[in-house]
Amino acid sequence: MKALGKSEKERRKAAAEYSSSSVLLLLPSSRVPRSGEGALPSFHRLGGVPPLSSSRPLPCLRPSLFLVYSHPTFSTSSKQQQGRQKRRTSMMMDPRLLFLLLSIALLLPSSIASCSPHSCQLLDPCSTADDCAPGLYCGNCPASGKTQPSCIRGQATLPTSIVNGLPFNKYAWLVTHNSFSIVNEPSSTGVQRVTFYNQEDTVTNQLRNGVRGLMLDMYDFRDDIWLCHSLQGQCYDFTAFEPAINTLREVEAFLTENPSEIVTIFIEDYVHAPKGLTKLFTNAGLAKYWYPVSEMPTNGRDWPGVTDMVAKNRRLLVFTSDASKEADEGIAYQWRYILENESGDPGMVPGSCPNRRESQALNSRYASLFLQNFFPTIPFENETCKEHSVGLAEMVDACYKAAGNILPNFIAVNFYMRSDGGGVFDIQDRMNGLNLCGCNTVTACQAGAPKAACKNTGSSNRTPTINGGTFSGYVQLSGSASRFHFYDLLVINLLYALLMLVFSL
Repeated sequence: MKALGKSEKERRKAAAEYSSSSVLLLLPSSRVPRSGEGALPSFHRLGGVPPLSSSRPLPCLRPSLFLVYSHPTFSTSSKQQQGRQKRRTSMMMDPRLLFLLLSIALLLPSSIASCSPHSCQLLDPCSTADDCAPGLYCGNCPASGKTQPSCIRGQATLPTSIVNGLPFNKYAWLVTHNSFSIVNEPSSTGVQRVTFYNQEDTVTNQLRNGVRGLMLDMYDFRDDIWLCHSLQGQCYDFTAFEPAINTLREVEAFLTENPSEIVTIFIEDYVHAPKGLTKLFTNAGLAKYWYPVSEMPTNGRDWPGVTDMVAKNRRLLVFTSDASKEADEGIAYQWRYILENESGDPGMVPGSCPNRRESQALNSRYASLFLQNFFPTIPFENETCKEHSVGLAEMVDACYKAAGNILPNFIAVNFYMRSDGGGVFDIQDRMNGLNLCGCNTVTACQAGAPKAACKNTGSSNRTPTINGGTFSGYVQLSGSASRFHFYDLLVINLLYALLMLVFSL
């Protein structure tokens, strides 16, 4: 602040009068505008708070920091001015006002981003998704006791961008269970949907974030084939989602836009229309990517290399739960080519990994692909982050042992983005690291290097290098920091109203 008096006496007098009208505000420093923004007038700093500038991020401080807002008033002989000053000073001493200010401060989140936009790393505090680096979003995990929002992984590392050319069954891929069952998906029947949900973003976004396997439940419905949850084996208006061709067209668009990617579809098949699936996939434009069932390896033999599959444009693997479809329509019967553990609650019992009834024993070496399910029978969004952060790693280890020291090729989960940090993406990285190069994470692999020749990937809490993928925009989950937008607006309006009241006196 610049004093206006010419002499030392005048400067002291001006400073005293200036401070006599100060209003005490409890604000975290990140709520203070940077110099030049002009959202509020001028601020003094106390207690060693660093000066604000637009060239550096604001520090992460809690609301106990005291800042003083000063409204300058200068001496005058006017009795009116003196009376106004007296009333203002009296108001500042009113305990009710101090209580109001304290209440406003407590509304503010106690965890504020301490980094510039789009630069917060994994587990750094955040308040919105825009704080986080690419591949991360802002969320929390109350089920694990982590209520303050931080940057969480929202995208997979594509293993083929690091180690390419190995057989398809040497890689681990992320699968979304009931990929079509999306929270807040509008009804396509005009009837309010009454069912459960398993995912939180579109199939397109799932694929862009690194998901490479989709579980789709298909039914005959309304003279078409729909994606649906069933009630006693039937699809109804209140359990239906959309015609299956809509989702398959999303898959076709993704494969067209990403000519080196491979997608696997697992169909829970309730379609009885003659050649219904064949017509569906043809009409969706996916026949050109179809991997022919006649060339799928059996008896535990390796699949072709991923580069060979891409070169031949055989980039779509489709499996059905209906054994008759393999002979009738050329669609692979799932358990002839894949080993699978039990789904639902039986597949989440710690230390146990039983095979699904339709599947051969996990250690049989009957097939070279292994699908591990990890989702409860009834999905609970708020519990999923804890399951992915603790339970999943334990279950992968249990299934690894049950399969005779073979890691799964597919991990199927609900709400794939939810965790308290790395979640399913870290687990997939570890699985691919062990399988592809003998390292603890795939990001430590070096193409062409001997087994276990791992590079130093640096601090474990930094954002992994994402190769080959595109993060299509954040998904602000219901357990994330989105509620702080409401608090921001509430606090700003309360402060503005308070200041207008004070300075109208």
